[in-house]
Amino acid sequence: MSEEFLKVAHAAREAAAELAPLPRAPKDRALRAIADALAAQAAQIVEANAKDVERAREQGTSEAMIDRLRLDVKRVEAIAEAVRQVADLPDPVGEVLRGSTLPNGLELRQLRVPLGVIGIIYEGRPNVTVDAAALCLKSGNAVLLRGSSSAYDSNTELVRIMQEALEGTEVPSGAVQLVPGQTRESVKELMRARGLVDVLIPRGGASLINSVVEESTVPVIETGVGNCHVYVDAEADLDLALDILVNSKAQRPSVCNAAETFLVHAGVAAEFLPKALARLAEEGVTVHGDERVAAHPGVVAATEDDFYAEYLSLDIAAAVVDSLEDAVAHIRKYGSGHTDAIVTRSQRAARRFVALVDSAAVAVNASTRFTDGGEFGFGAEIGISTQKLHARGPMGLPELTSTKWIYTGEGHLRTSEGTVISACQGGN
Repeated sequence: MSEEFLKVAHAAREAAAELAPLPRAPKDRALRAIADALAAQAAQIVEANAKDVERAREQGTSEAMIDRLRLDVKRVEAIAEAVRQVADLPDPVGEVLRGSTLPNGLELRQLRVPLGVIGIIYEGRPNVTVDAAALCLKSGNAVLLRGSSSAYDSNTELVRIMQEALEGTEVPSGAVQLVPGQTRESVKELMRARGLVDVLIPRGGASLINSVVEESTVPVIETGVGNCHVYVDAEADLDLALDILVNSKAQRPSVCNAAETFLVHAGVAAEFLPKALARLAEEGVTVHGDERVAAHPGVVAATEDDFYAEYLSLDIAAAVVDSLEDAVAHIRKYGSGHTDAIVTRSQRAARRFVALVDSAAVAVNASTRFTDGGEFGFGAEIGISTQKLHARGPMGLPELTSTKWIYTGEGHLRTSEGTVISACQGGN
């Protein structure tokens, strides 16, 4: 590993040891100091970000990706406010998850504790730099940040501001580190830093996530891509379904909880599809439809790949299904396990859909756009996990902790005959 990487990794390791035992108050003060500094230096952040945006345009980056990259004063203020919201959240560290007195008299407790040093590998969005740092600090963890080279100037400026803000607090400034370098090699160093980094969390597209999962020697919490579905049931309120579909797709198409496919029950397709296609066209959405959807004007014939796609753009795949079970089968085949929604007035259909769809989040009569840490009341999220170990769904503060078992005795000794209490306990 390079000396540059080892320097920041060791600094994070040392900072994690100092940060872990801190109570809530100094962590909250540090987060508020960061928020104030970000708001006060918004102009400098926007100036640095403009370099990234200009470079992205020169490289032919799509407008959807540029939207994820772009910062303005309003967005910086929103990022700062998100940090303040994290400061206001309960501190998970020290929470007693389970406790009991065993038959032998030992007092047993399971406590939440920080993970240690968390590495975050992510693409595009510089707000993740601050969101990740805030959540890690609040949960008592140090963080090593490796954003994409496309946001390098933005991320460098954001980390500089956060480190300077921490210097006047009890939280060590080394708790927030930017992994040096912009090459693939610097990513590999982070992925191979077993013993220095306790866990990696990748945020981005399928290729990034698969690469980290397959190549890392550090344990990985896998966040998944968002091929989210909206299913319009035979018993749906079609006006409600229309609003939910458009909101799920077009409110912000470049994020992982935007809908990428909609499914319509054959019993309502004739009535629903013309209205849906017209509304989507008004929003600038291109529909990639199966044979029955493509029979309507303005629809592009869908390929198999379209149904697997996470577009992150004003595109959506569409299909007509003959039953709720067919909709579920389609979601199981093509979905990513992120968020899938049903629109229906039938309680029976809603319950069956919820029971059959194995995704991190399932919505009933609501937009897929609500799968988000802020909307769930967690504050800024570190990512949305689609795996089933440790964490699933939006990952807030509790998901950034592990546990520690504490047991307290009175000179308890374990022997082959059972537990005995030492006669020497208490100094006697």
